[in-house]
Parts: sequence; structure tokens; C-alpha cells
Amino acid sequence: MSCFDLVAVAACWCGAYLLRFNFSVPPDFMRTGLFNLAWILPVHAFMFRGFGLYKGMWVFASLPDLSRIVKAVGTAAIVVIVVAGFVRASVPIPRSVLVAFPVFLLVVMGGARAMYRAWREYYLYGALAAAGRPALLIGAGEAGVSVMRQLQRSPEWRLVGVLDDNPGKHGREMMGLRIHGSIDELEHWARELKAQHAIVAMPSASAEVRKRILGKCLKAGVHALMVPTLAEMMSSDRRLGGDTQTFREVNMEDLLGRDPVAIDCPNIDSMLGGRTVLVTGAGGSIGSELCRQIALFHPGQIIAYEANEYALYRLVEEFGRRFPEVPLVPVAGDVRDALWLDETFARHTPALVFHAAAYKHVPLMEDDNAWQAITNNVLGTWRVAKAAATHRVPKFVMISTDKAVNPTNVMGASKRLAEMVCQVVQGESPATAFCSVRFGNVLGSAGSVVPKFQEQIAAGGPVTVTHPEITRYFMSIPEASQLVLQAASMGTGGEIFVLDMGEPVKIANLARDMIRLSGAENIQVEFTGLRPGEKLYEELLADTEHSLPTHHEKLRMAQARAGDPQVVAEIIDWLRASRVPSPTEIKRELRRWVPEYAPFQRPLLQPVPNTGPVESSRAIGS
Repeated sequence: MSCFDLVAVAACWCGAYLLRFNFSVPPDFMRTGLFNLAWILPVHAFMFRGFGLYKGMWVFASLPDLSRIVKAVGTAAIVVIVVAGFVRASVPIPRSVLVAFPVFLLVVMGGARAMYRAWREYYLYGALAAAGRPALLIGAGEAGVSVMRQLQRSPEWRLVGVLDDNPGKHGREMMGLRIHGSIDELEHWARELKAQHAIVAMPSASAEVRKRILGKCLKAGVHALMVPTLAEMMSSDRRLGGDTQTFREVNMEDLLGRDPVAIDCPNIDSMLGGRTVLVTGAGGSIGSELCRQIALFHPGQIIAYEANEYALYRLVEEFGRRFPEVPLVPVAGDVRDALWLDETFARHTPALVFHAAAYKHVPLMEDDNAWQAITNNVLGTWRVAKAAATHRVPKFVMISTDKAVNPTNVMGASKRLAEMVCQVVQGESPATAFCSVRFGNVLGSAGSVVPKFQEQIAAGGPVTVTHPEITRYFMSIPEASQLVLQAASMGTGGEIFVLDMGEPVKIANLARDMIRLSGAENIQVEFTGLRPGEKLYEELLADTEHSLPTHHEKLRMAQARAGDPQVVAEIIDWLRASRVPSPTEIKRELRRWVPEYAPFQRPLLQPVPNTGPVESSRAIGS
């Protein structure tokens, strides 16, 4: 390649002379021009090497390569002009030659590299231009350009047009593709261009914008793929390319339209860095994610307390792969085991406890397993809290639930009692700051509705929903865990924090959206009636509660009724009794201790036709 560049220098030098003298160069000027090449060629060769022209490959020539050419040729031209000015030759170099020569050389060197790259790409990938599945590109920004470059080499995809909301771009072209119009016209252009897929190349757009775009895709019956955000690419080591491995499928976080959480990292780092942190229920959905989030702040060690042996094993294996530098101590144990808890606290002396262990599945805990729900969620919380107080742990955070608000089920009532337990132990043990954090459903947690729907869709349906009007709050597991850490950094003792869950989502619409995203339009949605203990809608505050803002926009503090020490003492004595009460007796006692508890009354389900996904109002933007 360097030989080509030196030949180009000689050719452009001679070409500048020919142009100057109208292709009839006088002999004296011809001799002087050729003589000067003897030092002009080494000057340019030195500049080309010095500016790194040969670090890049011609087949991948791009703007950085052109920039290096401009710098090298420009610097060499200055040297030539300076030398020509100092040397008093009998036949001087014409000024027009000194100006025309570097211009010619830039055109030849840059053009040659561009033509070579274009020829190679056409030779290698030209046959692919008409192949692949037609797709619309959404987003005419830099991410869109990157996608277009990569898909030029893809046998799988063929871009047929671009959509963007910037009216100044409409009607223009981007790398040969026309920008047809706005994203609101997606349905029209998908039909016009026969595109059944859309690639959303807007990784920096807000969650609300992505949600609106996905609504358009669902309405148009277009299968959407997302270009991952920078954070996603860094976490999964992905690069933009021309296959379905590169673009991720739409997930439920996209449908919810929730922006990433901003947390006070310095404050959390000072709370966790170098400290021993104990997490109960560490193998569960929230507990394991808490361990992952804590690991990012370089704790001294994490004590993973978990009753499920297999879940604990999986967590240990994961930490060995992902966080080998973070000491994880697996402790198999039940939160109701006071002796083992005391031994664990004495051995490891944690500075912070996250109590995530709980039975949480509402129908399973409603009747036959009501006693287990109460003992695990209330007695277990009391014993972990008492162990923390005994060993003077500075901070204790309990994971509560929105089902503790005006509960209609045993599980919710048990979590409300657990909140009261923490408030009472706080009053007895001021050395430890106890707080609780309430939030609703988390996407993808064990036993939650989303994995269930995914299994039913994979099996060909039907997708079962309990009631047409049932609604729930949703957030992602990482988002909930990050906000729990934020609440922990803010708690000073006795608070009940409430997370901002956004807008409630109709489960029936969520099911239909998931069916549409899967492409299985023939799957039906069936309504089965509310299960024992299940509410039509959840609340974050009880009827008699108010909330106060905090300095974090996604956290509020509930002004809840304080726990009564005598009531809690009575409850604990009852739970430590040597007999198992009947479900009826348990619910009767819960009504006495939790006045806002109203036992479940199964409503009559009005006949509702089982419908497919297209006969529905939208759960997300359209």
C-alpha cells in the first residue's frame, strides 16, 4: 500500500505540472520538477509513516483514515512550500503547482481507499442486497447508521426504509435508504413496504418513547427487535451486527416503559463498602438480586442465608463466575431457627441485614398453609430482628409488599404483622435502625405471572387470567433491589418506605401483549376467576395511611399505624404455641390483630368470552 501512495505522490506532482502548463510543460520546468521528486518522495514517505496511515486496513477505510491522510498530506505540503521558499533555484516551483499538488494527492489517496472498500464490500456482500427478511429501521440517528452499516453484510436482514420523528429528515436519504416519515406512520409503511419486522435503533431514547414505539409495532402486527443500550452491551459483551443474536427481543421492562433508576451511589457505597452484609432468602428472586447489587459496591463479605439448598448452590456458582472477588458465605438455615440465627450473627457480625425471606404466594398460603405463612413471615421476621438487635447490627431492612395494604389474604396480613414487629423491636432496640420497604410485583420472580404466561404461550395456550379487570403494579427485579438499597441508605429507624411503582397494568392486557410479541396470534386468553385471597387491585397505602416525600423521587414514607408492643408480644406467644390452629382460627385472630384485614370473598365472575389477543384495549402506548 505504501508503494501505491508513493506512486500517487509522483503522479499527482506531475499532474499538477501538466495542469499548470496546459499539458505542455517547458523542458526546464520538466527537469526541475522531476529533480524535486527526489526529496519530495522521502518527505511524504516519512509523513505517511509518522501519521500512521498504515495502521488501518483499506478494506475498513473510514473517517479516521481520511483524517490521518489529511494531516499527513497537509503537513508534507507545508514542508514542500517552506523548502521551495528557501531554495533559490534558477527555475522555481510554480505557486499553482504547490497548491494543486496536495489537493490532487488527497483526492487520489482518499478516493482510492474508498473505491477499494466499496468494491470489496460489493464483491463480498453485493449479492446479499436483495436477500434477507425485509425490515424497517426506526431511528435515523447514529445508532441507526451503525445498524445500516452492519446489515449491509447480513444475509438475514434487508432494510427497506427508515422512520424517524424528526420532520427535517423526512424525504431525505441515509446511506441510500429513504426516510419515509414519522414513527406514527409505521402501520402504513409496514404494509406499503411489506415489512413484518422493525429494528428499533434508539438506545438512548427514554423508556416512555420506547414504550410508545412498541405500542405502534404491536398495533401494526410488526415484530420488533431492540438495539441494546450501552449498559446492556457492556453487561453482555454484545456488538452491533447482522443477526438476531445482536438485537434483543422486546422484554417486559420495555412494555412497562420504566426509565433506569438513579441511586445515590456514594452514600450506598459508604454504607456497604468493606462491610459484612447478611441477606436472608438469598436464593430467591429479590434476595439473589440484592446480593448481586450489593456485590457491585465491594462489600467485605456477603452472608447468604437460605433454606433452599439448591437455590443457595446456584447462587454460589453464579458468584464464582460473576463476582469471584466478592466473598460469599453460604449459610443453609431457616429464619425460624433462633439458635442457628444467633450462631450465624455471632460468627459473622454483619453490619447490615436485608430480610427478604418470606412465603409470598397468595393462593398457596391462604388456607392449608396459612400457619406456615404466619410462622415464617411473622415469627421468622421477629427472630431475625431479635438476633440483629441482640448483636447490635447497625441497620436492618425488611422486604415487605403492597399486599400488606388493606390485606384480603393471609400472606398480606402476615407481612403487615411483620412490619409491626419491626416497629416494635425498633422501640426496644434503638441501637439498630429497623425499616421496611413495600413494593408490588417484580417481573420474572419465581411464581409470578410473566414466567407463567411465557410457559403457557410456549405450550400453545391457552393463557389463563383470573379476572378481566384484575390489575397489578410491576417493576423489574434490579429496579426494586436498587431502590431497596437506596431506602436502606436513607433509613434511620422505624420507617416504612413505599416504592414508586408507576401505573397499574391490567393483567389481561399484559397477557395479550405477550401473545402478540410471541407472534402466536391464535392463542386464546381464558378467564378462570379469582383465586383464594386474590384482590382485583393492589394498593400501596392503606385507607388510614398517608405518605411523605423523601429526597429520592421514587421513594416515599408511609405514615402507618405503629405496632403495639403488647399485641406483638401476644402474637409471638401464640406463634410459639405447641399446636397448629385451623385456618379459620388463624383468620379470626388476624382480623383482631390487623383491623384493616378483610378476608377474601370470592366475587362472581360474570360470563366473559375467552378472547384472542387482538380483541383488547392496549396495555401500552399505541
